[in-house]
Amino acid sequence: MELAGKWKKAMPYMAMIFLQFGFAGLFLISVASLRQGMSHYVLVVYRNAVAAVVMAPFALWFERKTRPKMTLSVFLKIMAMGLLEPVLDQNFFYMGAKNTSASFSSALTNILPAVTFVNAIILRMERISIKERRSQAKIVGTLITLAGALLMILFKGPIINFPWNNNSNHSISDNSDHNNGHWLMGIFMIVLSCFCWSAFFIVQSSTLRSYPAELSLTTLICAMGVAQSGAVALVMEHDKKAWLIGFDMRLFTAVYSGIMCSGVAYYVQGMVIKERGPVFVTAFSPFCMIIVTILGSLILSEVVTLGRYKSLITRSNNV
Repeated sequence: MELAGKWKKAMPYMAMIFLQFGFAGLFLISVASLRQGMSHYVLVVYRNAVAAVVMAPFALWFERKTRPKMTLSVFLKIMAMGLLEPVLDQNFFYMGAKNTSASFSSALTNILPAVTFVNAIILRMERISIKERRSQAKIVGTLITLAGALLMILFKGPIINFPWNNNSNHSISDNSDHNNGHWLMGIFMIVLSCFCWSAFFIVQSSTLRSYPAELSLTTLICAMGVAQSGAVALVMEHDKKAWLIGFDMRLFTAVYSGIMCSGVAYYVQGMVIKERGPVFVTAFSPFCMIIVTILGSLILSEVVTLGRYKSLITRSNNV
């Protein structure tokens, strides 16, 4: 019994660490696909379509007897979540990642725990007592997170040399970074995506109290995301060829992100949110940054500096 209790306590931690590996893969392959010309509007539609199709059978079977009745309040919250995460967060993030790099985008999303923590306090979902060590640690962690984000944006330090990097790549990176006029826009988009993502967690936490069916909720969010992002894509993406994908990196990106980072992620996050709250779910994002930084340097040939991140002109050719 004691071992079972310890295992139950460890499950939320293990689940969130598992998701960080999944998100790390998303950062890497999405940047590669976007730089190869894939439309982020189309990617969002396909990603959520894959997630809805994959998760629907599980929801229909496993929750056929326990699924709560749909109410107008729950439906409106699902509409809000479909807008916040699939439409706004994913499109903003993809635009930001395309204009920066996988390493930088994953690092800047570390503001997510701070944003979620502040929102949870405002909405009285998180209790703070200055005298408690746990509250003090959360406040200090929030301040450190925000300071780190400002450091990455405003300061560019020396290059971190990994064993697999070579010096010739560094000079290419310096020139490419100065010529990238979209860098600040990329930062702005990633920050916006974090605010939308944080709001999604808050609404998801509230919805699960009245609709405690994680699989069904995940399927409905993704289906709503398909409808809403599809409407946006039809307005914003006028090139019909952008919708055509073959058996290539674009298809892999849509399938991987749909199954792992929408379907599985929404479900697992919902389970953990019910037990530990939205702030706990967002607290593991720095672990994803470490994975992406190492793999981004190795796979995409991104150059990492202390502070600001920079990426190579030739990075998409190395995938």
